[in-house]
Amino acid sequence: MKNIYPLLLGLTLFLLSSCEELFEYHPNQIILQDDERDLTARNLAKLESQQPGDTLHLLLMGDTQRFYDAASAFVDKANTFPHIDFVIHQGDISDFGLSQEFKWVHNIMKGLKWPYLTVVGNHDMLANGRKVYRQMYGDFNYSFVYGHTKFVMIDTNGREYGFNGKVPDLDWLSKELTRQPGDTWHQAIVVSHMPPYDGDFDTSLELPFHETLKESDRVQLSLHGHIHNWRTEETYDNTILYHATTTVKKRGFTYLKVWRGGFEIERIAY
Repeated sequence: MKNIYPLLLGLTLFLLSSCEELFEYHPNQIILQDDERDLTARNLAKLESQQPGDTLHLLLMGDTQRFYDAASAFVDKANTFPHIDFVIHQGDISDFGLSQEFKWVHNIMKGLKWPYLTVVGNHDMLANGRKVYRQMYGDFNYSFVYGHTKFVMIDTNGREYGFNGKVPDLDWLSKELTRQPGDTWHQAIVVSHMPPYDGDFDTSLELPFHETLKESDRVQLSLHGHIHNWRTEETYDNTILYHATTTVKKRGFTYLKVWRGGFEIERIAY
């Protein structure tokens, strides 16, 4: 009998080494395939290969968390549209910040006919979520130009930084909203998970955030998720429209059309 123990030990080590891709040994462990990395850059490259028209067509959704059936149903509905330029996931991709949650949602979202881009949500910063998001998607703050419009994607999850007065990064935001010689964009749309009127937004930056958008003279629209409900209003001084899209759990998303100098918002139930 004593000779069986080395055999069992050897078999155990073999199974552990050969099944590395099948199991995560700790919920915070990050095991990503090559095609699950740098998704922001990959999808921006897809956008660069597209030709934007005079009117841009976008779908806005978010707060997928553990609502995988609802997220799958969203993809099915989105793919019925004849043309969409891209989809924006407005944060809370995950519920607990676990890499497997991000992977499950991406496995659903990659079924879209259209590129999709994201902003980071407060739930995406739990546990090891910050590292997962950076590896899977990329920077928390980034921007891109598509046709006549610049999209500025910014981290506004102030509570997750202890309301330190630095998130959102208003200096970065102001620079992104300032046109430089040679810039081709005419207007900007700001996208974040946390709307400025929410209690999880750093209250010391709430009005400065709005003033930054207003003073740029380039922003008419700011897009958000987080509140798990619809809310569309000019919250402060009737200069910027703040639009929040409900969670996929409630089977809703936004169909947004954008043209030079204007936009149209449609709430879609599915």
